[in-house]
Amino acid sequence: MTQATTVVKARRQRPMFVTVTAVRALSQRMARITLAGDEIATFGYAGPDQLARIFFPVSTDFRLPVTEQWWPELQAMPADRRPVMRNYTVRRIDHARGELDIDFVLHGDSGPASAWACAAKPGDRIGVLSDGADYQPADADWQLLIGDETAIPAISSILETLRTPAIVLLEVADSLDEIELAAPATWLHRSGKRGAQVLSTLRSTTFPSGKPYVWVAGESTLATSVRRYLVNERSVGKDLIYFCGYWRADRPAYD
Repeated sequence: MTQATTVVKARRQRPMFVTVTAVRALSQRMARITLAGDEIATFGYAGPDQLARIFFPVSTDFRLPVTEQWWPELQAMPADRRPVMRNYTVRRIDHARGELDIDFVLHGDSGPASAWACAAKPGDRIGVLSDGADYQPADADWQLLIGDETAIPAISSILETLRTPAIVLLEVADSLDEIELAAPATWLHRSGKRGAQVLSTLRSTTFPSGKPYVWVAGESTLATSVRRYLVNERSVGKDLIYFCGYWRADRPAYD
């Protein structure tokens, strides 16, 4: 049974320390890491695609910004001690227990987040900061949910709160990325350009009648190409589409 999640309105917040309490493999390329901390009780949560900024230590002298003006404070830290920051989706949060889960795509040491997650163990500390949520299906009659590996956590959470019929397309490398979901989904194994399999499938898909709501996220090429196709070839209104390029294949990291 899916645990109900309480909506906590986000006020201006500052980063908070959290500690790893459990690590569980979801697939050969994804791990769920449970984080705990007293301040999680105040962590802003607005919906199933809630983002968190994660701060990873780069030295034993691990410090976080301590005020709500966290960005200039972070930039003022010495480069050799400044935490590396990445954005991830909150997969589950329990404000009463002071716990949240983050699902990490594992790709070895090719990035600081994956490198940390591959070696994470109970007792390790990182920092988290509530960022924002955008899933707003409003009065939609049906939904179209599309993403790649990095969107699996958000789409997984959305499916657990779904109140309308949905078409779900997930483009991943191969079957090793597939996990159990709360509702049926079509898993597409990537071939060629990112998003190509999704676009091919959309062209042969008959949409239900009624008002749609589209949520698409993942690599930038996938997100933008899907939006362009839906607007130009399927006449879906731009106001009915949420899209987000979580990352870029030609720019896999940012600092």
